Amino acid sequence: MADKQGGKVRVLGFAGSLRKGSFNKMLLKAAVGVAPADVELEIFDIEGIPPFNQDLENEPHEKVRELKEKVKAAGAVLIATPEYNYSVPGVLKNAIDAASRPYGTNPFEGKPVAIMGASIGMLGTARAQYHLRQTCVFLNCFVLNRPEIMVPFAEQKFDASGNLTDDRTKQLIQELLTELAKWARKLGQTQ
Repeated sequence: MADKQGGKVRVLGFAGSLRKGSFNKMLLKAAVGVAPADVELEIFDIEGIPPFNQDLENEPHEKVRELKEKVKAAGAVLIATPEYNYSVPGVLKNAIDAASRPYGTNPFEGKPVAIMGASIGMLGTARAQYHLRQTCVFLNCFVLNRPEIMVPFAEQKFDASGNLTDDRTKQLIQELLTELAKWARKLGQTQ
């Protein structure tokens, strides 16, 4: 959250990938490095969230409880999604489903959200991002429209250590976080 005097906006970021060398995890790492002074970005790893089972939704796994608490405490959310088979990865959808249940306990409700993504393809996760936006409609969160960050040919934009080398993408991520902080303040995500 942000304090009423315009202090830092706490943003929770997570990637829809479990892969150690995930370009989307690298994109989040880059976001931490270029975050504006008024944004505090914490990264959460969704690895360990079990497959959602509605029979167990009232007794969520520890990792699901942790995600719910972090989303609830954040002033905004940043999701970096890969694109698998023209859509969001199953692990990302599963994490969102598990964290938003049972009904009445959805921490995404009213939350400002920004989406970005990187892929080795030429569309840079465009289709996955649009599917994720559809999911966000039901979650009743408020997705920032611009700037859109769809990083194509990701293998050419990161070095061997996982550092983002593309200056234009760094600039767009910084703009996205700036706009997300403004969006959070506009939506009243204050303490």
